[in-house]
Amino acid sequence: MTETDIPHIVKWLVAVPLWQRYQVSTTGARARFEDGLRQGHILLVCDWGADNRTVGFTWCLQHGVFGLSAYLRLIGVQPDHSKLGIGAALLAHTERLALEFAKDMFLLVSDFNVDAQRFYLKHGYTQVGAIPGYVLPDVTELIFRKRLVDVGREGETTLAMNPSSKDM
Repeated sequence: MTETDIPHIVKWLVAVPLWQRYQVSTTGARARFEDGLRQGHILLVCDWGADNRTVGFTWCLQHGVFGLSAYLRLIGVQPDHSKLGIGAALLAHTERLALEFAKDMFLLVSDFNVDAQRFYLKHGYTQVGAIPGYVLPDVTELIFRKRLVDVGREGETTLAMNPSSKDM
């Protein structure tokens, strides 16, 4: 991800109902992404089509959990590009990069986001806990974990439609 990707991501991100529920604003999202870039976090994007439009991203903190494990802070795919393998490819690439720093990856997923829970389970994550009211008072954040030691042995995840990407 570069600073020029941020406005494109933020534009569609703030329109997604999930992010609206978490009150993600244009100003706040832009500032957080810029801060993540400055801090050297793993920030990947997937650009798609002839116009290289940014349609997906991941954000991972290398030592975000207990100072030992990687933390997938955010993953997002533009809704009109879901179910194309973009999220899976971004996640796999992020895991491979995180393996250089950590043996495990953790993430939080909202209790109401059943599709995301299924996605993570499909990709080898296990729910290891729950935190009621952590981000929003009426939402329980589920804690998922994956051991990354086998990531390289699972085979490469690739996109079926050859998108252009700066970081993948």
